[in-house]
This record gives sequence, structure tokens and C-alpha cells, in this order.
Amino acid sequence: MSTISAIGEMITQHVTWSNLAVGIVLLLLFIPLYIYTVRAAKRKLDSMVSDKISVMQNAFEVCKDAVLILSDKQVILYANKPMRKLLKLDETYKETPLGSIIKIDMGNEWRTLGRLIKEKQVSKESYRFSLMQTRLLANDKREIPVNLYIDTPEESDMASPGWSIVSIHDLTEEKKQEETEYHHRLTNLPNQIKALQDINALNARLHLSEGKMVLMLIDIDNLSVLRSILGYEQTNAILKKFASYLKELSKEKYFTVYHTFYNNFLLTLPDVDNIEEVEVLARKIQKELSTFYKIGDSKLYLSASMGISVYPDSGPTIKLFDNAYKALAKAEKSGYGRIEFYIPDKQNHSYDELVLYNDMHEALERNQFEVYYQPIVDAKSKEIVSAEALIRWRHPKYGMIRPDIFIPIMEKTGFIVELGKFVLDEVLKQQKRWELFKFREVEVSINLSLLEIETGNFVENVIDRLKYHQANPELIKFEITEGLAMQDEERSSQHFIELRKLGVGIVLDDFGTGYTSFSYLKRFPATILKIDKILIDYIMTNEEDQRIVQSIIDLGHSLGMKIVVEGIETLEMADLIESYGCDYMQGFYFAKPLPVFEFQKLLR
Repeated sequence: MSTISAIGEMITQHVTWSNLAVGIVLLLLFIPLYIYTVRAAKRKLDSMVSDKISVMQNAFEVCKDAVLILSDKQVILYANKPMRKLLKLDETYKETPLGSIIKIDMGNEWRTLGRLIKEKQVSKESYRFSLMQTRLLANDKREIPVNLYIDTPEESDMASPGWSIVSIHDLTEEKKQEETEYHHRLTNLPNQIKALQDINALNARLHLSEGKMVLMLIDIDNLSVLRSILGYEQTNAILKKFASYLKELSKEKYFTVYHTFYNNFLLTLPDVDNIEEVEVLARKIQKELSTFYKIGDSKLYLSASMGISVYPDSGPTIKLFDNAYKALAKAEKSGYGRIEFYIPDKQNHSYDELVLYNDMHEALERNQFEVYYQPIVDAKSKEIVSAEALIRWRHPKYGMIRPDIFIPIMEKTGFIVELGKFVLDEVLKQQKRWELFKFREVEVSINLSLLEIETGNFVENVIDRLKYHQANPELIKFEITEGLAMQDEERSSQHFIELRKLGVGIVLDDFGTGYTSFSYLKRFPATILKIDKILIDYIMTNEEDQRIVQSIIDLGHSLGMKIVVEGIETLEMADLIESYGCDYMQGFYFAKPLPVFEFQKLLR
């Protein structure tokens, strides 16, 4: 029995050692096979990646955008021709670490492209992302405007080696084209096309703010005449310098400035709390423009007309730009250096020009128009010596309508001629009433439009009305702005000479805002010069304004004229103007325009 057991144990041991030997043989055979298989799989994977990159290279090489392929370790595997040119890479760029070759503007810092990709991968924020309208900082310190696109495979994609594709769209040419398309060639300021785009964008955000949006159009007065005198280069230099001034001022006052046409500039103020601030800004610009340009040692006096529209006061946003132009047109018609706001009364937003035009004829028949009087005082005694007649319209539905609303319509339609006859009649009738009731004699000046003069029978009508009312012609004066008087010098002068022969006085209004030559001023039959308010607004603090006003007063006196200074608002201003030898003063310090019964109280 023991012999049999011993034989069985020997067989078992033999079989075990045989299996072990076989296993070792098989293992020795499998290891090379495994290594071969792994290497083949890697070669296949590398081949797949290489094939992918090769296909991409062929496609990307003809692509206009700059394309970069990075490995998972952010080594440059491929850069197409635009990318090599952009980053100034030579032919040995492959396998170069990305490092800090490219930096991206992230708003608050320049961040390397590699860091940006890693941050996106770690945060899993997005495997595909883009940065639009940003800047790239290349290794040669060039800042390039770009759109940036990055695509990184997800980690679950086991067939992917972890590379990233970076596409950079260079915006340099687009920016250059935009500069040409959206900027004025002379001053390089944004032009009207850009202004309209920006205004539309501002309109979309208006509901987020409780402030007002303001458009201010600025027109340098009579620049075409100046160009004929100074020449092309000098007038262009004026525009360039004015553009630079506005651009610097915009940084302080937070507005955007555009150069819309040859001598027109537009300011957009997106969030204004107080409209008075806008007028202060307008006056500041006018004051700077008046003396900022020199030819040799002499300062060139320049003025600007301004039209201002305000949202929501001026109406809907779609009409804001047009309303600014309407205000500018009115300012230019009133003379040089005027500022006009297009701000209808709130209760009057509903009516339009056609409605007003249709109502004008009935208004005249139903005595809805009323003449107000603003006192003009003697500079020394401060007694009322004359008044300016100003028209008002008391509408039965809309209430009191301001002249700046209906006068432009009357001028466009010709109705201003009929209104002018009405005002003359009312003033002459009032003069007779004061005479009957023993009021002291007061001269009254009436504003005159160029259209009234051009009707052909203006002087004849004045003669007829003076005879009809048996009025003293020496108590009547007609005011015409310096700008209007210059539009047709010979014709307007002839009419005024005829009036002077009758004894009627002539006032040259808004003096100091235009370009009246001394020879024309000498020939013009004015008896009074009225210095414009624009030269008085800052006279207490501006020595140059003081010298200009003093010079005008001396000039007027040397030509035998009397001088009226308007815009007096304080006692200090009145005292200063009196010290210059001025004859008369007018302004809110003495009285605003008053209905006739209130004006009579002052006379008594």
C-alpha cells in the first residue's frame, strides 16, 4: 500500500512541475506579444492623432484665422501660417512650450493663454469658450485686437490625447476699416454713422436710468466765410483744435463727442440729472471757442450756435436727433452764438406743427396773441426809459405757448409777416393809450425778421400805421439781429435808412456774436447797439469778456450810437456795466417780460 502511495506522490509532483514549466514558457512567449500589442496600439493611436493633426494642418494652413494646436502639456504641436506670422515663430517651433508667448487681456489683468486654458479645465466651466473683442499681447509686446476661440476635449474622451485647439481672429484690419467708416477723416472723431449707432444703444438702456439723455449739436458760425478769408489749412486747423478741446473736455464732463459734418459736432450726455448743467456746459464751450485760436499774436473771435434736445422732455427717442437739428436751425436763424433747447411744455407734447399752423389764423382773429413788455432802464438812474415788445400766445386749449415753439413755424410758413403787422399795431395803440392817460413817454422796440423786410412793402406799411394811429415815430424802434442784418447787407440797409428818415430808431441786436465789419457797421443806420447776453454771462470773472464789452461800448459811442447791455441778472453785474459807461441795461435783475398792466405799474 505504501508503495502505491509513493508512486502517486511522484506522479503528482511531476505534473505540478510540468505545469509550472509550461506556464513559464507561455509567460515568456506572452510578454513580448503584450509589449508588441501595447506598442502597436500606441503607434496606432499616435498615427490617429498624427492623421488628425495632418488633416487639420491641411485645412488650417489655408485658413485666414491664426490656429494653434497644443498638447496636454501645452507644447505647440502645430501653428498655421497666420499664427506663425502673428507670433513670429520660425520653422523649428514644434514641440516648443507655450509658456508666456501669448497673453490675453482679461479686463483687469493680462493672463497667459496656458493659464486661461487650465483654469477653464479645472473649473469645468466650459470645454469650448470664446472671448470677443479682446486684446492679445504677443511676445514682442504688440497689442493686437482679436476674437479668441478655444476648444479643449472633455476628459471622458479616452481617444483624445488632451490637446487643445486655439483659433485667433485678428481684428486689426476690421478696426482700420472701422476707423475709416466710423470716424471723421479730418479729426478722427467718431462720425454721424457711429453717433446714430451709439444713440440707438443708449436708447435701449434709458429705462435703466432715471436721468435724462441730452444731445447737443454745435455749429461753428460762418465757417465758410472764414474759410474764404483764412484759407483751407487755417480753417481745418481750427476744426482740429476744437475737436481736441472737446475730446479733452469729454473726459472731465463724461460725454461722448462726434464730428458729424464739416463744422458740426455732436455731444451725447447719457445720464443728466439737471438740465441747467447742460446750459452751463454749453456756455463754457462757447466761451472757450471765442478766444482759443490765434493767428500770429492775434486771437480769432469764433462763435457757435447750439441746438439741444433732451429725452424725455423733447419727445420720443426716435425724434431726439431730429429735434436737436430743429433747435440748431432755430438758433442759427436767431443770429450767431445762440443756444436753443427743444423742450416743449409737458402739456403741449401732443400737438404738432400743422395743428399750430391751422390755429394761428383763428388766434389772430380771436385776440389770443398778447404783447408783453420787458423794461430797459437807464444805466445811471435805473429808471425805465424804454421796453422791448415780445409776443405771447394764450391758446384756449394748451394755455400759454412759448415763442420758441410757434415763431419758427410762422417763419417757415410766412405767417410771421401777419404777426409782425399785429405787433406793430398793438404797440402803436398802446403808445396812444399811455399818451391819453398821461404816462411818461416810453420808447418800444419791436423784433423784426428778415422775411418781413423782404415782403417788399414793409416800409410802406410802417408809414401807413404811424399815420393811422397818429403815433410819434421817435417812440418806435425796430430790432434786427446782427446775423440777419449781414445776410443781405445792401437791401436791409436801404430799408433801415428809409425808416431812419421817418424818425424810427434801429437797434442792432445780439451784437458781438457775428462778424460785422467796421466799414459795414459805420454804414449801417443803427441808433443803438445791443450787446448779446453771451458776452455778459461770465463777465464778473472773465477779464477778457470785460475788455470785449468795454471795447464794444467805446466803439458804439465813437460811432454816435447808444449801447444796451442785456442779460443783467445781479446788482454786481449792473454796477460793473455802469462803470463801463453803458447807456442802458436790460435783464431779469430789473424785470422779466410782463403783461401790459404789470408793466404799467412799474411805469407809475
